[in-house]
Amino acid sequence: MLRLDGKTLSESQAICELVEDLYPTPPLMPRAAEEKYEVRRLISWFDDKFYHEVTSKLLYERVHKKIQGLGYPDSKNVKTGAVRIKYHLDYLGWLLDQRRWLAGDAMTLADFAAAAHLSCLDYISDVDWNRNANVKDWYAKIKSRPCFRTLLVDQVPGFRPPAHYADLDF
Repeated sequence: MLRLDGKTLSESQAICELVEDLYPTPPLMPRAAEEKYEVRRLISWFDDKFYHEVTSKLLYERVHKKIQGLGYPDSKNVKTGAVRIKYHLDYLGWLLDQRRWLAGDAMTLADFAAAAHLSCLDYISDVDWNRNANVKDWYAKIKSRPCFRTLLVDQVPGFRPPAHYADLDF
């Protein structure tokens, strides 16, 4: 959700593209059609596949259920999410072996979509940053961006982030 000029906006991809249109420098969406496709493909990967296989399994079970008083985490879902995140981290590592950023040689909206999910999971200590050095280095670069640093000071009542969460050089 984003408040802009007194309006409340929703839907992450629409918000990201609006921000890109309003503040085009530096560009976060490439100009070439094939490169735009790759950015959109990766955003969908994270907002759909990663969300359903990992974020919803771990974040919902560990945080949302507690906040909403819906009982204890379902261990089957937690285990499934913990297994699936490894596959996704390996895929990110493979992408970063080929490219400087997830979708190519420049930082894009795809990097922020991925980092948004990983930041939530990192907050609850569900990301093994030792699994792939390229992924850890990429995430450290994202964390050091001024626009991302402000997110790292947010706290969820009743949940303390790990010591490395706000550390830019973790």
